[in-house]
Amino acid sequence: MRMPPESRSESRPLCLCAALTLLAAAGCNGSFPTRDRATAGAQLSQPSASSLVLSDYLLLLQRLVQGSASEQAEIVSRAQNEYDSAPTPSRELRLALILATPGHPATDQPRAQRLLRELMAHPETLLPAERALTFLELSQIDDHLTLVAENRRLQTDAVREDQARMAAATRRLQAEVDENTRLRKELDEARAKLDAIANIERSLNERKPGNTTPHP
Repeated sequence: MRMPPESRSESRPLCLCAALTLLAAAGCNGSFPTRDRATAGAQLSQPSASSLVLSDYLLLLQRLVQGSASEQAEIVSRAQNEYDSAPTPSRELRLALILATPGHPATDQPRAQRLLRELMAHPETLLPAERALTFLELSQIDDHLTLVAENRRLQTDAVREDQARMAAATRRLQAEVDENTRLRKELDEARAKLDAIANIERSLNERKPGNTTPHP
C-alpha cells in the first residue's frame, strides 16, 4: 500500500485500500447504493448495509483520484455543500475522506483530521464499517502529520544549527581580523620606535668630535 504510484490514474490513498478490505469482509454484492438507500430497507442486514455504504465511499474516492481537475473540483464542492446543508455523520465522513485524499488541490489533511476526530468522538452515529474506516483513516493521517511535523522540526533545527555555526564562524573570523589589526598596529608602532632610535643614533654619531670635518 505504500508503494509509489506509476501514474496519476494508478494512485490510490490508503483509505481506498482500507475500504476495499472492509468491503470484501462485509460481502460486497456488486451494487452501489448510498447510505440512505442502504439503510432504508429494513430487510438489509448490518453487514449488507456496511458493504453498500463502503461501496459508495470506494467509488467516490476512485472517481476523485482518477478524475480531471474540473471533476475533482465538482466532487469537492458537492461534498462541501451537502455537508454545509446537513452535516450528518455520513456526509462528514465523506467530506473528511475527500479532504484526506492526496492528488487534488483541495487536499487538506489537518481539516480532515479534525472532522474524523469529531466522528470518533461519537462512534455510535456510524455504521461498524464506517467506524473502522474512520479509525484507519484517522490513524494514517495522525501518523502522516506527525511525520510532517517531525520533519519540519528537524529542518528547523538544521537551519538553526547552520545559522549558529555560521554565526560562530563569523565571530571567529572577526576576532582574527581584529587580532591581525592589533598586531599590525603594534608592528607599525615598533617600527616607528626603531626608526626613531635609528635617527637618534645617527644624529649622535654625526655630533661626535671624530666625525667633525676641520675647516681649512
